[in-house]
Amino acid sequence: MRLRLLLLLAVCGAAAGAAVRTLSLRGRWRIRSGNGSLELPGDVPGCVHTALLQQNLIQDPYYRFNDLNYRWISLDNWTYSKEFKIPFDISKWQKVNLIFEGVDTVTKVLLNDVTIGETDNMFKRYSFDVTSVVRDVNSIELRFQSPVLYAAQQSKAHTRYEVPPDCPPVVQKGECHVNFIRKEQCSFGWDWGPSFPTQGIWKDVRVEAYNFCQLNYFTFSPIYDARAQEWNLEIESSFDVVSSKPVYGHVMVALPKLQTQQTQGIELQPGERVVELFVKINKNISVETWWPHGHGNQTGYNMTILFELDGGLSIEKSAKVYFRTVELIEEPIKGSPGLSFYFKINGLPIFLKGSNWIPADSFQDRVTSDLLRLLLQSAVDANMNTLRVWGGGVYEQDKFYELCDELGIMVRRLKSHPSIITWSGNNENEAALMMNWYGIHISDLPTYINDYVTLYVKNIREIILTADKTRPFITSSPTNGAESVAEGWVSHNPYDKHFGDVHFYDYISDCWNWKIFPKARFVSEYGYQSWPSFSTLEKISSEEDWSYGSRFSLHRQHHADGNTEMLLQAGLHFKLPQSKDPLRSFKDTIYLTQVMQAQCVKTQTEFYRRSRSQVVQGEGHTMGALYWQLNDIWQAPSWASLEYGGKWKMLHYFARHFFAPLLPVGFENQDVFFIYGVSDLRSDCNLTLTVRLHSWSSLEPLCSRRTRSLVMKAGKATLLYEEPVPRLLKTCGKCTRQRCVVSFHLSAAGQLLSPTNYHFLSSLKEAVGLHKAHITAVISQCGDTFVFDLETSAVAPFVWLDVGSIPGRFSDNGFLMTGKTRTVLFYPWKPTSKSELERSFQVTSLTDIY
Repeated sequence: MRLRLLLLLAVCGAAAGAAVRTLSLRGRWRIRSGNGSLELPGDVPGCVHTALLQQNLIQDPYYRFNDLNYRWISLDNWTYSKEFKIPFDISKWQKVNLIFEGVDTVTKVLLNDVTIGETDNMFKRYSFDVTSVVRDVNSIELRFQSPVLYAAQQSKAHTRYEVPPDCPPVVQKGECHVNFIRKEQCSFGWDWGPSFPTQGIWKDVRVEAYNFCQLNYFTFSPIYDARAQEWNLEIESSFDVVSSKPVYGHVMVALPKLQTQQTQGIELQPGERVVELFVKINKNISVETWWPHGHGNQTGYNMTILFELDGGLSIEKSAKVYFRTVELIEEPIKGSPGLSFYFKINGLPIFLKGSNWIPADSFQDRVTSDLLRLLLQSAVDANMNTLRVWGGGVYEQDKFYELCDELGIMVRRLKSHPSIITWSGNNENEAALMMNWYGIHISDLPTYINDYVTLYVKNIREIILTADKTRPFITSSPTNGAESVAEGWVSHNPYDKHFGDVHFYDYISDCWNWKIFPKARFVSEYGYQSWPSFSTLEKISSEEDWSYGSRFSLHRQHHADGNTEMLLQAGLHFKLPQSKDPLRSFKDTIYLTQVMQAQCVKTQTEFYRRSRSQVVQGEGHTMGALYWQLNDIWQAPSWASLEYGGKWKMLHYFARHFFAPLLPVGFENQDVFFIYGVSDLRSDCNLTLTVRLHSWSSLEPLCSRRTRSLVMKAGKATLLYEEPVPRLLKTCGKCTRQRCVVSFHLSAAGQLLSPTNYHFLSSLKEAVGLHKAHITAVISQCGDTFVFDLETSAVAPFVWLDVGSIPGRFSDNGFLMTGKTRTVLFYPWKPTSKSELERSFQVTSLTDIY
């Protein structure tokens, strides 16, 4: 899963009063096909696909096989055009720019039939000087070239040597040569997403007119001086000075809550000029630092910066400033070869727990602020503190990073944001190169290594470290970090468990066996697939598609043998669905894939969390677990824990538990049962561990034992309990591995401090005494929340509550119900009613699918 460097600085262009006049060109444009046979209105920001959909000229592009049916859209050369009037006297302004914040992708731009420039990079901001071309009434035209055809032309023109891969695997149903165009890489297809190579003006477009000078952008970095024990701010402001003479004035920076104000004179010579400011924060005021979620507050301070220049020109900007330090620690570990790989935030080692972010939609104009908040809040609600932004997508909109700052989610782009903790040059390119994923001839390897070092080290790394001294840069992910650097920036084994981060995927081995997982320093990708819920699939499919072996089910799966692998993994521990009704069997299979995925990722993540304080045979000290992947780009089987639109899969409910700040983790080794307590807390705590054995055939626990008061060390994994399984079973009546299950939790003074965890003593398909559970729910309303009072007739594993397409989430789901009653809350994301919930409610547990 390929990563692009996240390298854009905040671009802020606007000034107060009469200093600048701006005309937005957002809104309605005309769109025309290559041969002129199709013309339609379309919105900007937007793309051709969504314009065609809005005019009912195509179906939902996600419906059934439309990713193939609508290939013609991406293969055509479209034109965007618009006429507009300038609402002010254009002759009174020294400079007029036409600014595109984002054009997707390859175009020729004409204003009043004059070519003013070209674009070929989806991620670049384009500013064209149109002073000599603009009139009172204007016509603008963007002539797009098919990104698919452009990429093919660029590839054909590159004759010196091959640049693999030429095309994606056939199962992905994608387009070729995406590595020859600076565009969202997954738009040509991926193993979790469709091929929709879009065309359009996907971000803001405007006309700006100004005199004297214009502030293009300003950006800032809080710097901590450890020797002086004080905070400083480095501020960089970029100006375009159109005056023929120098512009003089002064700048004032103010942070009122920190009682800090600084003024200094400035002189701006004609041309593009950068002003660098160094602001000392008042040492007499205590600065509250920004902390990731679960470790403290996300405190920020309002800052204003005011430029007062010649001729009464006044430019004022404001921003939120957050103070925090970040360090990547790579140092020797006692009893282990290699180096550590973990992050310190404000001097505190932090275990990074979370997932990987991909684009939330193939069509970026459909990604709203509300959708971003929903997805990111869901990450926080699952006790995550980190998201790894996958680089084959897009540079996310500013709102994404603002929400991450607010919610305390650490991510890997804009340097003013505290949520960004590291830059990464690429995803898996070092591994692809050195492990020869694409079968290149060994004699060609030096050429590719030279290209790799030139791009990621000599260019990108140097640019990054020059522009940002506040956070680390790693050339690749996974990487061996300092070891890769020592080996000439590419390591002979990029997956070495003694260095850096690793990725790990194994769909064939038994995921309940924790010994298959790498005891690595940091695991930044791992996961298993599942299918999204039927209510999500129903919207984009028809009745003939509703079976696991249908043409639709095979088409939607973009990972080779993915559907088979899910059933093989599930079949290791569960009976496969046995219903003769095709629809019932399809729904049961969807449910079982989610059970399998949740249990697999739970086992793997708990292994990584309990390995944080261990070094076993030279391996361990794991300080990060980021599963693949958080969200979906469309409705299809994938590794995601959030379905397209935000509905929680069972895995996301499990993540809420296995990422909890305090967690008991149970596992077996050589017939001995162990429980480790894992703490992300910043202080030690005294607690009690309760261990219970339950019979599959009884709603009353067979036996229960409590430990004496134990001390859980802050930021550690501590052994709390150890007992041979035969002795555990013998002391609890008629228990056998097949008849019983273990549950355990942490508490203090009668208060539950952790989720209740469990350990299966045998495969569930071998369980003895499991009865079909009849589960009922009484629904009531309490304010904006709904209460589900559940009652079961038997012990029920993996109880799944579903309210169809009603947006919202439960307080818990997919749980093991060992008692007769349980209360679960439902938090709706949109207004709903008790009667609507009652009509939509369905409950499934494991024995329902047999």
